Amino acid sequence: MDFIKIRLSSDLDQMGPDIRKTMDDIFGSVNPMFSRYNQKWVPPMDLFETRDEITIVAAIGGVERESLEVEINQRAVRISGARKAPVSVEKARFCLAEIQYGRFDRVLFLPTLIDTDKVSASLSGGLLRITMGKQPVSGSKKIPIRHLDR
Repeated sequence: MDFIKIRLSSDLDQMGPDIRKTMDDIFGSVNPMFSRYNQKWVPPMDLFETRDEITIVAAIGGVERESLEVEINQRAVRISGARKAPVSVEKARFCLAEIQYGRFDRVLFLPTLIDTDKVSASLSGGLLRITMGKQPVSGSKKIPIRHLDR
């Protein structure tokens, strides 16, 4: 059986940067193995709420706790970190490449305001869990209307 050689990278080097990026976007989205550039990956996340709190669960297996950073404000959470590749890409010939490595950075906007003093985060079994207490909703308030005479 004869194999067909594809020399996409050498042909792409002769094209302009816009064409190279477009080709990488097309093939990289089909399979990360075809990605020519070191792109950020996006870990899958769940965001759900109960009456009193909001929880985010991020699937980040292989990411070390030391590389994680979580930033919060009342309306959004930013989660960033990095997953290191087990071997140097220059020293290996991949036959299958489905796991994404490198940096990730994700911002999730929250469905309601949170109390930034009631936040906790834990990492277990490859899942990052962030639990945030909701900011209490104050009851309705009547506003008196003043009559202005000229």
